[in-house]
Amino acid sequence: MRAAVFHGPRDVRVENVADPGAPAPDDVVLQVLRAAICGTDASEWDHGPVLCRPGVVLGHEFVGRVVDVGGDVTGIRAGDRVVSGAGISCGHCFWCLRGRTNLCAEYRTLGLQVDGGLAEYVTSPASTCRIVPDACDDDAAAMTQPLAVALHALSRVAQAPDESVAIIGAGGIGSFIIAGASRRAVEERVVAVDIDADRLATAVALGADGTADATGRDLSELLLELSGGDGFDVVIEASGAPLAPAAALAGARRGGRVLLVGLHGAPRELDLTGTIVREIDIFTTVAHVYDTDIPAALELLAETDVAAVTAGARIPLDSLVEDGLRPLAERRAPGKILVSP
Repeated sequence: MRAAVFHGPRDVRVENVADPGAPAPDDVVLQVLRAAICGTDASEWDHGPVLCRPGVVLGHEFVGRVVDVGGDVTGIRAGDRVVSGAGISCGHCFWCLRGRTNLCAEYRTLGLQVDGGLAEYVTSPASTCRIVPDACDDDAAAMTQPLAVALHALSRVAQAPDESVAIIGAGGIGSFIIAGASRRAVEERVVAVDIDADRLATAVALGADGTADATGRDLSELLLELSGGDGFDVVIEASGAPLAPAAALAGARRGGRVLLVGLHGAPRELDLTGTIVREIDIFTTVAHVYDTDIPAALELLAETDVAAVTAGARIPLDSLVEDGLRPLAERRAPGKILVSP
């Protein structure tokens, strides 16, 4: 079969590899119908390996049709259309036993450490798979995993309907966070902050009540201005910009909450005294919990136009590098790039 294999920095090759063998008792084999490209895929191609194991087939965002099931699998059968959560957890460590499977001591991810879905076929643990509702087409279903990451992030701060929310960064995960936050907000507003006009327009289409262009602005001052001087109940930092975490803390109201989503390549300086005396809670987030976040993402995709609003180019697998990974790494790819293996 054809698959996108990561060999090293600037070296991803679409090549022939062996088809998956018969699945293990708890696994299923999927024919991949559609895959999506993540910023992680592009960054690994650009300057990895950081998370990727050289030789691995990329792809952790995909939907597929079940073609074979292991002997112990129940609830899923050949012919079903499913999405995989991609994260593999052991089920018996301290964190798994407490429902925090995303923090598993042995956590691995399809497409990073284990062969993934940028291929014609992929093997996945059945436990991470969920059947796709008919209302979700393949393009939408391929976005389930990243949307689940965004919804897990929101669950970390337990956004209430009457709380104001500011999201810094309306890119990949940021746009999905905006979609989820906008759906939860009833009495207060959700504001998106970015430096890209197209991303801000997408934020409005996803339900943001307001947007602000931060180009040339002091981000801390901008957040206070947008909130009438009091700060927001919840500030979510999803950009990874160097000064954004400090600005998020400054832009939260007394007793507010800050969620750090964007990853950083270097330590950042924060005003901890100002944070402490205003009793700001700081949260972080990683990945998702497939038992709760994958079903929630499928529901949102089935009931809204999130996928249509965020979808970008559709490309064949053989064009993955030049039409997918390269433009994404160079920050010139609008929307979620979808791949048809």
